[in-house]
Amino acid sequence: MEMTTSGTEINKNHRGASVNKTAEMTRMALMVAMNCVSAYIIIPLPFSLSPIALQTLIVNLTGYVLNAKQAFMTMLVYLLVGLAGVPVFTGGSAGPGKLFGPTGGYIIGFLFTAVFLAYFRGEKYSFKRYALLGCVIGIPLIYVFGVVQLKLITGMGWDKAIMTGALPFIPLDIVKCLAAAVIAYPINRIFANNR
Repeated sequence: MEMTTSGTEINKNHRGASVNKTAEMTRMALMVAMNCVSAYIIIPLPFSLSPIALQTLIVNLTGYVLNAKQAFMTMLVYLLVGLAGVPVFTGGSAGPGKLFGPTGGYIIGFLFTAVFLAYFRGEKYSFKRYALLGCVIGIPLIYVFGVVQLKLITGMGWDKAIMTGALPFIPLDIVKCLAAAVIAYPINRIFANNR
């Protein structure tokens, strides 16, 4: 009798773990898809190699709704899909030429930003904490990777790289960061209810 009970409990635990794994994979797949779709929502800027894109909102959101391991895997899958030639990078671009070209640093920065936000955001939702992390550290982290690669590949000076690769994007990126912090609340509730 004791053996049967223990076997039943093992089966229940196994099913519970399987359901949790499925929910985790679904959340990650959703965030990969959102990253891919957001790459197509852009506003080209005539004075910059990099357009304004909705992606920074989704990158922040990825960090706000997934744990650090999930955020890393999500962004890594996104990078590998684009690197393999599927047009999921900004404006429907893809391949090594984009990732290692003048604006590829921003894409690489997405991975580090999402993981950083996921790691430091805390267990409980806090709009102030999410917004502060995203605006003060997350967005600048993307800029660091983006501007450094822009400067190295094009050979432009630091002042021009910053003027064309970071400064024009700050106001809208702050808005997107705040929007991601707001949107994270209902998504976190939905994800919590489906664990």
